[in-house]
Amino acid sequence: MGRNGAGLHTLVGAYVMDAVPAADRAAFERHLISCDQCRAEVQGLREATARLAAAAAIEPRTELREQTLQAAERLRQLPPVVAEQRQASLANRMARWTRRAVLPGRLGQSWIARLAVVAAVVFASAAVGFGLHASSMQHRLSLDEQRDHQIAAILGAADATTLTAKVSTGGIATVVMSHHARKLVFIAHKLSVLPASRAYELWLMGPSGDTSAGMLPSARGGMTGPMVVGGLAPGDQLGLTIEPAAGSPQPTSAPIVLVGLGI
Repeated sequence: MGRNGAGLHTLVGAYVMDAVPAADRAAFERHLISCDQCRAEVQGLREATARLAAAAAIEPRTELREQTLQAAERLRQLPPVVAEQRQASLANRMARWTRRAVLPGRLGQSWIARLAVVAAVVFASAAVGFGLHASSMQHRLSLDEQRDHQIAAILGAADATTLTAKVSTGGIATVVMSHHARKLVFIAHKLSVLPASRAYELWLMGPSGDTSAGMLPSARGGMTGPMVVGGLAPGDQLGLTIEPAAGSPQPTSAPIVLVGLGI
């Protein structure tokens, strides 16, 4: 179920644990761009989660491997749990813990309550991990998941900076960037609708020339993006142009917005 307004603030703990459904995750990431408080809490909770995970780590007994192999010979293996089932299960557990520990709609939830939620999920995940087959450790994140993690890392970076600029043809461009990571997240609001033969293309424009950063995806609910752009170089600016639908190797029109990145 989608959320908006103050309810988005309650998703910080679940978002840090990757336990937010796709629709809510997209809305929360858009919310992070303009909410300094939530960005700070995301960063703090990620650090706390890392410390809790390290504290929960244990050195297995030397005889555990032999005991596990013997048990595997005696017990029938369960069918594998697909990623969607595992994510749904974790999301359900996270939602139950959030309802118990946090009062919905309040902006000032106590850090003790939030850390209790994170700690519970960390230890629950660790317990589940002991029961999973070792091959599950080799699971590779999908491209969408990799992008989501990159967005979270940029929005939660200690030096994250938010820049906004008006688009000359209509709309607002927002950039959240990390100078340290040399990456940024771009999102646009209420861009003008283009004919099917044209599309928006994002560029890094700097002393060494103009490099395409990709075509903007179709807008959803007036929102375009987010897009992750990396490889920022000194002197680069972020530009947006209108190009043929298939894209161009070089800009064929003047930028409709140009954002100085200050690198």
